[in-house]
Formats: sequence, structure tokens, C-alpha cells
Amino acid sequence: MTVDFIAFSLIIDDLVFPDGRTAMGLLGGGGPQAAFGMRLWADRVGLVAGVGPDLPPDALAWLAGMGIDTAGLRRHHVLPTPRAWQILEADGRRTQVWRTTGPALAAHLRRHQDDLPPDYRRARGVHLGVHPEEPDLDFIRGLRAQGMVVSVEPFRPALTRLSARRLSALVSAGQIFSPNLEEARSLVGPGDPPVLLNRLADAGASITALRLGPDGSLVHRAATGEMYPIPAYPVEAVDPTGAGNAYCGGFLAGWVQTGDLRLAGLYAAVSASFLVEQVGLPALRPDFQAEAHRRLARLRQIGHISPSR
Repeated sequence: MTVDFIAFSLIIDDLVFPDGRTAMGLLGGGGPQAAFGMRLWADRVGLVAGVGPDLPPDALAWLAGMGIDTAGLRRHHVLPTPRAWQILEADGRRTQVWRTTGPALAAHLRRHQDDLPPDYRRARGVHLGVHPEEPDLDFIRGLRAQGMVVSVEPFRPALTRLSARRLSALVSAGQIFSPNLEEARSLVGPGDPPVLLNRLADAGASITALRLGPDGSLVHRAATGEMYPIPAYPVEAVDPTGAGNAYCGGFLAGWVQTGDLRLAGLYAAVSASFLVEQVGLPALRPDFQAEAHRRLARLRQIGHISPSR
């Protein structure tokens, strides 16, 4: 199947909540969540990741039920699937602690052009996460050289301030850059969201989608000066894990398919809303795309906003 959109990475998450509750063995790692965010708006979505023989059958069943193509999964017959504790704090912070170590991580988390099946190499858009200090620029350049729109999301805040050259290389690596508030401030210093967006644009970001958690997001396009506040879709929040990944997947699909910055932000907000309603990925349902369009129509009414500059 020729795919239009690709997400990368798969990890089995073991969640630890602030009150001590746990949720074990969940399909995570950002890739499935981003693919879900894409799948609400596009029919041909693929996932690229390394997995082992211990990948839970229900994880594959969920991907199949969502219609997410798994030809991009590299299956190793011995090395276990990456697995990590995700320790959540009451203030929204999250700490990842690897449970899988050594050769398995190196083998499964690598990214290389040769890992893309032939039908994936004509994709219209790709989303991936990067470490701010090591953004895998050669790989991203290769994707862009094939004509793909690349969306880049930091895995975490920068541990130290980057030089101007390295900051520019990071934020301009893809056509879309989507940090959360803490990640943005780690890159360009303290400031309100509009200030951060302007600093990121000055550093070279073309399109920035700044994620603000329950306060929604703020999206900006440097070439036109457009800046739109995007409200969060109103749902009862249970667990925010993965919502940022789904947001990025929805934004990428929206931007590639419509070229409308504000509409892409609304697609993204709707995608994120499905993730926060429960622990883990949403349950399979036959009307998920129809429900996404219902939420989009409502969000358009809630967030009918003129652009600011």
C-alpha cells in the first residue's frame, strides 16, 4: 500500500501516575499516537519502528483495526521491543526510564532511509521526534530530498542552550517544528508564547505549532506572519500522555492536505482530544473519522478567530 503519511517509533509504555496507580503494557512511543492523529484525516498511514517477538498481540490488533499500515515494522526474532516507565507528575512533567537497554535500543530505535519500504518512499508527509542536541539531520535531509513534508517534535527540553547555529539547524530541519512550552523555552529562553514563536521564526523555523496543553496551541507561519491561537477541544481530561504526538500527526495531515495554517491547527486539536479522554490509545470504533469531523465543526464554532500578527 502506498502511504501518504508516516510516523516513527514504537515503545511499550508502563505508566506510573502521581497517585501511585499504574497502567502497564500500553502501546506508546509517540509513533502510534502520531499515526492515530494522522489517521483521523487520511486513509493511507504507515508506522516505521523496530519491534521484538514480545510485541503484544493486542498492539498489532489495534494498529490493524485502525487501518495503520505495518509494513514498516522491522521485526527482530530475539531482541525485545523497547519498553520504558513513564512517570507522570501532578504538574504535568513526565520522566521516561528505559526498561530495555543495550543492543535492543540501538537496533530498534535507529532510523535509516533503507528501513522505509518502497511504498513509503513516496509519502507526502512524515512526523518524527528528535533529541534537541542530536536531531538526526542527515536522515531528515534525506526525507526532504524525496519531496516529503517533515514535521519535527522534540522528545524533551534541551539539556543546555544550543548555539545559534545548532538552534537554527534544529528548528529548520523540517518544514514544521512543534515543541511544547517547556521545550520552546529551553531553546530560546523565557517568554510568552507569541514571543517564543517570533524567536523560533528568527532562528529559522518556517511553521511552528507551539503546544500549550489545556490552553490549546499557537501556530505561526514565518513567511506570512500568520499567528493563530487554537483552542483545545473541550473534553474531560483523563491522561495527557500521547496527546502532543497525536496533535503533531493531525497538524501535519491538515497542513499537507489543506495548506491552511489555522485549519491544520484545528485538525491537530481534534486529534489531541481523542488521546486525553482515557489512559492509552482510544478504543477502536467504526465512526472515528466521522466523530473527528463532528468535533472539527464544533471547534470551528468555538475558535472562530481572526489572525494576529
